Amino acid sequence: MSAVATILRREFASYFATPLAAVFIVIFLMLAGAFTFYLGDFFEIGQADLQVFFRFHPWLYLLLAPAVAMRLWAEERKSGTLELLLTQPVSLWQAVLGKFLAAWLFLGLALALTFPIWITVNWLGDPDNGVILAGYLGSWLMAGAFLAVGGCLSALTRSQVMAFVLTVVACLLSLLAGFPLALDLVRALLPQAAVDAVSALSFMTHFQAITRGLLDLRDVFFFLSSIAAWLIATVLVIEIKKAD
Repeated sequence: MSAVATILRREFASYFATPLAAVFIVIFLMLAGAFTFYLGDFFEIGQADLQVFFRFHPWLYLLLAPAVAMRLWAEERKSGTLELLLTQPVSLWQAVLGKFLAAWLFLGLALALTFPIWITVNWLGDPDNGVILAGYLGSWLMAGAFLAVGGCLSALTRSQVMAFVLTVVACLLSLLAGFPLALDLVRALLPQAAVDAVSALSFMTHFQAITRGLLDLRDVFFFLSSIAAWLIATVLVIEIKKAD
């Protein structure tokens, strides 16, 4: 695991080697605040909770997580440093895991910096902080799932723009699979078992369950298993591309 930790530290530090990390975090915080207090009518609702704050997180990550994930492997392939990385005394598994954890930690840092909103709601009322903590956990898990999808699709191409577009489309489909419109379409064509299966595969379905304070281990396991599956797919894609 020391190799994973080394890659994690190197990759995490690389985010702050340029002003782009600060710009990303500022954009994340500004959008989170704007969605909560303006689009979400936080003060008008008059409820001491952060449900409206978490409601917009899937759409925040839909744009911002692919922007982080697109550079994970596409940049390595385009610059030719992937071959150099794989010649180091590091296994492909360790490289994939280390780079993913660095990106996940970076998004976790951006999410943690929204704590003034949590302080605000505690100042205005008496919220259930256990539910808020569950919401933060669900948000971070969903961010990890988005990153894992993006990492795999980044390994497919040398173009960061293409990786970004593919990730947005894949994650959007995963979100929409939990919406009534999509489920009604599946229900019209397939039996109820298929409808339940599609709903169960949606990031939105499991995220909303967690943010309601229903911290079911099955929802946590869903995100962790989704991350693991996409990381495995990333390793396989890199192996195939390496053989080309």
